[in-house]
Amino acid sequence: MPELRDLYQEVILEHSKAPRNYKALESANQKAEGYNPLCGDRFTVYLEMDGDKIREIGFQGAGCAISKASASMMTQSVKGKTKAEAERIFERFHKLVTGHSHEHEAELGKLAVFSGVSEFPVRVKCATLAWHTLEAALEGKQEKVSTE
Repeated sequence: MPELRDLYQEVILEHSKAPRNYKALESANQKAEGYNPLCGDRFTVYLEMDGDKIREIGFQGAGCAISKASASMMTQSVKGKTKAEAERIFERFHKLVTGHSHEHEAELGKLAVFSGVSEFPVRVKCATLAWHTLEAALEGKQEKVSTE
């Protein structure tokens, strides 16, 4: 499976270098900030909610390749989804990156590129920072999210 692992690395590097939805949203009606003190990753997630649906999403900040790629791919995965759908995607993603389940890997689509993160437990916080920040934004939490 070295070819597959190489492809996954290429996708992560490509999203890190050219992240999708990397922008502040002036139309945002919910946002949250997240921080990983272990490696210094920091992100703000902006949401434009239309009732229970994520109409638009953006993020800004800085982080390692895994955290930035995860944030980029997260925005693509949840845009247009309801809060409940986004929470289900995060739950499945979290199980994947922590190595607790590969059961829903096919349903995660391109997010499956993060399956190898489970082999490096210290990188799980990098991969999930933006997701925890999204969760806080969806819940309207005002305090900064920390991976610690």
